[in-house]
Amino acid sequence: MPQYVDVPCQRLPQAVYRALLEEYVTRDGTDYGERELSLEEKVQDIQGRVARGEVRLLFESESEQWDLVAADAAALLLEN
Repeated sequence: MPQYVDVPCQRLPQAVYRALLEEYVTRDGTDYGERELSLEEKVQDIQGRVARGEVRLLFESESEQWDLVAADAAALLLEN
């Protein structure tokens, strides 16, 4: 079973955190609705959601993959 670690974003170097956010918002399949947003708008949106605690950064140790996950879903993954 995968083991997840909650990564406090404020502990990451700013350049690394920014790169993670940019990679996340440019992933294939990411949809922002009818209006096309700029990269900066997308990054600011997800950064705000992280700051408000709506989204958490999880690292899965076995696969060494990370993802931004809705807080409620992250809580369930971290329980296991």
